[in-house]
This record gives sequence, structure tokens and C-alpha cells, in this order.
Amino acid sequence: MTSNRRMLAAAATAALAACAASSLPVQTRLRVWAFTVPWDAKSSASARDHAAQFSSVISGWIQLDSVTGHPFAEFRDTLARNTPSGLRLTAMVTNAVGGRFHPDAVRHLVADRAALAHAAGEIARRASSYHGLVVDLEGFVAADRQILTTAVRTIADSARAHHVTPIAVAVPAVDTAAFPGRIFLPAADYLLVMLYDQHWTTSAPGPLAAPDWVRAATALRVSEVGAHRVVAALPLYGYRWPTSGHAAALTFADAERDATAAGVHLQRDSATSTLRATSPGVWDLWVSDAGLIAVLIREVRAQGVTTVALWRLGQEDPAVWGVVRGAR
Repeated sequence: MTSNRRMLAAAATAALAACAASSLPVQTRLRVWAFTVPWDAKSSASARDHAAQFSSVISGWIQLDSVTGHPFAEFRDTLARNTPSGLRLTAMVTNAVGGRFHPDAVRHLVADRAALAHAAGEIARRASSYHGLVVDLEGFVAADRQILTTAVRTIADSARAHHVTPIAVAVPAVDTAAFPGRIFLPAADYLLVMLYDQHWTTSAPGPLAAPDWVRAATALRVSEVGAHRVVAALPLYGYRWPTSGHAAALTFADAERDATAAGVHLQRDSATSTLRATSPGVWDLWVSDAGLIAVLIREVRAQGVTTVALWRLGQEDPAVWGVVRGAR
């Protein structure tokens, strides 16, 4: 962790002067993307209720088989069947199946170029009714750079041939060993930086996205590709860590419920702007809310980033929509 912090601090200093050449227009008004998930009805309901807030909603899930890497059909996009007027829907291709990512399936697919081309064509066909595509392939290590580059380029080329644009690639906040931003350009138009899980299910308890961590991680990615190519993905959820074992993800409403049941209060941690509650000897929870999102939007905008993405709808503090309206 110490070396990561040094790397992030150095990148933060360099990033403000960095600029990547691009034909993309420079945005000044905040654009808001948001993710829905097909297994939670509250997710699509939130997208409908707040449709006017979004530039795009990523709702069309295309999953890759955990063995072959070929796309298969498990979920239906409920928003696509009855899209609110003016709402632009985006597709997403992911190697997440059954609650975890399957990098071996993508490695297997890339090893067979004919199979990769066929899979990319099928992904593009499914995405062709959407405005854009997010490529979310996770679980890789530094040795997989060429595999990732090949997979992203092949998928992106096929998508563009089917007139699916723009293309965004999701990358972890600070893992530039396996996911160096520049390798995905110019195949991708945007780097969607997942600015969350600073602390995760198997880590010690802590904030998901402390402002200083988000500031440094954003600077790192801006230094790679330029602010106009960065989409800052921010968390709407939290984790509850038991005294032993793995944490469980929870919504803002879950956090309020758990705190009330334990007779404790959600209180803002002054060092990280994050809401926290502790039931002594039982659990420790940290959760995002409107106050944290307001701070994080200011942090990324200060570095020239003008597109944020919210992961994920249906989990949020209801007050976040006032923050989003005010930030735009």
C-alpha cells in the first residue's frame, strides 16, 4: 500500500499538466451516466424516476460465458422494453457471471482468433440497438495486457462496424500494471475509472472512496489519457464488515436500517467525508451518501473531468438527486 500511495502522489502532481490528443469534444457541463442491474427492480425504477438527470444509462447487460467466453442470454433489459422518452441506453459486455469475474474465459477466447471474431460480432449485434458500449473485463494481471488489448480492440472494432459508439473501457482506480489506460486507446473513446472499493469485502473496514484517494486516482488516470477521456465512476453503496469474515454490500437504506436496529447513528467520518456506524463487537459499516457524492464530484471536476457514472442505481441515498441537479 505504501508504494501505491507514493505512485498516486507523484501522478497527482503530474496530471494537471497532462493532455492526450483527441478528436473528442471538450465538455464543460457535467454529464451523468448511471448503471442499472437486471436482477434488482429498484435499479430500473430509479432510472425511470430520474431519467431527466442522465446522459446515458448502462442497462443492456451482455455476459460472456464463464468457460467459452462467448456471449449468452441470461438477463432481459427491462428499460429497453419501455424506455422513458429521451433516455439514451448503453450496453455493457462483462465477464462477470455468478457473482465473480472469469478472466480464464477471455484468455481462452483470445487464443482462438476466429472464436474471438465471432464473439465480438455477436456482442456488436446485441449492442446495435444501444447508444454505446461499456467493456468491463476484470480479474486480470499484468501478464494479460496483450490479451486485454486484443479483446478490447476486437470488440470495439466490431461494435463500431455496427455503428455502436462511443466505446468506454472500465478500469480499476489504481491498477495501472494490469490496466494501463493508454493501451486501450484509440480502440476506446473513454476510460471509465471505477473510483470505488478503496476498501473491499475482504479488506479491513474503511471508506469505499475517500476524497484524497479519489483525487490521487483521478490524477493518475488523467495523466494517462487526458481529463476529457476519463469517466469518473462513483459509488452509491456501502459495506458492512462483521467482526470476522467478509463484508456484505449494502444500500443506503440498508445502512439506515442496520444502524437503527443496533441503536446507533450514521455519523460522517471527518477525515473521509463518509458515513459510518459501528455496532461494537458486531459490525462496522461505511456507506456512500449525497454528502460524499457532492465532495467527490467536486474532486473530479477540479481535475477537468466532466463525466461521472453512478454505480449503481437502486442503492442510493435519495438526497443524491439534489446533488446531481446542482452539479450539472
